Amino acid sequence: MSCKEVHNRTGWIIAGLLTLYSVLSVGCAAPHVPARIIYEDPVNFVRLEEDSEVLAEWPPSHHTHPFTIEPDKLRTILSGLKVQEHWIALQRWMRGESPLVPAFTEEELTLLSVHLSEALAEAKDNERVTFYLSQPQTFARRIITTGGFYVHGTELHIILGNWRIIYGIPAYGMIYDRRYPMRPTAAKGFDLRFEPAEAVVPMKSSLLDGILANAKDELIIDLTKLDPPDPEVSLIRSCLNHESLC
Repeated sequence: MSCKEVHNRTGWIIAGLLTLYSVLSVGCAAPHVPARIIYEDPVNFVRLEEDSEVLAEWPPSHHTHPFTIEPDKLRTILSGLKVQEHWIALQRWMRGESPLVPAFTEEELTLLSVHLSEALAEAKDNERVTFYLSQPQTFARRIITTGGFYVHGTELHIILGNWRIIYGIPAYGMIYDRRYPMRPTAAKGFDLRFEPAEAVVPMKSSLLDGILANAKDELIIDLTKLDPPDPEVSLIRSCLNHESLC
């Protein structure tokens, strides 16, 4: 084989490898998540994301957005959110129920109450509000709390994807915690509660969800049962009961 043929073959091999690398890079790229930033700093954000479960042609699936709620009122609601470590039946029998711990610190409440209120006021009926809170520990590790909110009718839906989870930033590949704040980065070991409990809308869940601590992934709060209910909530309730008034 001549030197010219070797050179040509080497060129084709290099070109083929570069093409294969480009294809694999595109194939492994994470899908784009449409979002509108409401607030962002180096370690936290609040944003609006499209909700794939909302269908444009099916109005009952639309969220009640934009929704107006004062930051102080929202702070009261957020303060009522509690996290309870998930114990199996044997642990509860031996030790009783695990203690309730506030879901957010005072600093987190201050940040979230203002910017979640702003986000809900700007949200479209096919969007949900997501948040990401982090505390860097080292260059490759951080403690994260993430989740999302949306209003449907007179009910506030809350999803806590991660709560004070230590997330190790991978050396290669996707960094999922910031891209998908509503998705758990590890198996959940907690249940989400709310006080007063009378305002919580019961949800049905399977036995498997209970065993895996996924039964309380989404918490629903009936805003009409909070004292006193917001004027906008009262108007929405009136509209739902008497559509002619709206």
